[in-house]
Amino acid sequence: MIQLDNIRKVFNEDTAHEMTAVNGIQLHIARGTLTVLKGPSGSGKTTLLSVIGGMARPTAGRILLSGREITSLPERFLTMIRRTTFGFIFQHFNLIKGISVLENVMLPAYPSGVDRSSLVQRAHKLLSLFGIDDKAQAKVQWLSGGEAQRAAVCRALINDPAVLIADEPTAHLDTVLSREFMESMSLIKSQGRTVVIASHDPIVYEWPSVDSVVEMRDGLIVHPEAMQ
Repeated sequence: MIQLDNIRKVFNEDTAHEMTAVNGIQLHIARGTLTVLKGPSGSGKTTLLSVIGGMARPTAGRILLSGREITSLPERFLTMIRRTTFGFIFQHFNLIKGISVLENVMLPAYPSGVDRSSLVQRAHKLLSLFGIDDKAQAKVQWLSGGEAQRAAVCRALINDPAVLIADEPTAHLDTVLSREFMESMSLIKSQGRTVVIASHDPIVYEWPSVDSVVEMRDGLIVHPEAMQ
């Protein structure tokens, strides 16, 4: 589904502070699989995740999404692909305080123009699936860590994305919540979605439903490991 051909990402190019974060990555991520980008801080996994999700453009190389080359698309088309194809879960979840859980979940769908009643119904269905529909009207600052985690997953799924991307999602979670999160990822994978996670957490990369672990160091793939 996602093909990376010789992807390179350089920051501050042609300056004294030039830094190559990703250097010549060749990678295929199959549809409906759970892939973990594993590596220490500074290994390039978060940069590669950003490139995969269209949040950053590569300096060189090509990205193919379901056989379609998207690297050189104008920004407005890349934005549309990002909105309709990818769902994102961030390290700190990035839920917006002061508004309800329901509004937080619906936010990414507003630019799509879906009528509000349909959107509310879709959001409640997701909240119910993850066991927090009773918190729909609560402000996000009132949520427990586990509830905030599940709200972030619901928000990432509101546009029915084919691909879910998560950057160090368990970095600030305890063991119980980390396992709950990976149970959520297993459920999402079982729905036929593709899941890509950047993490150095053993709970994540040793999880039973992970299909492949791609180990990175210094912007390079050390070795991809297929899980049986």
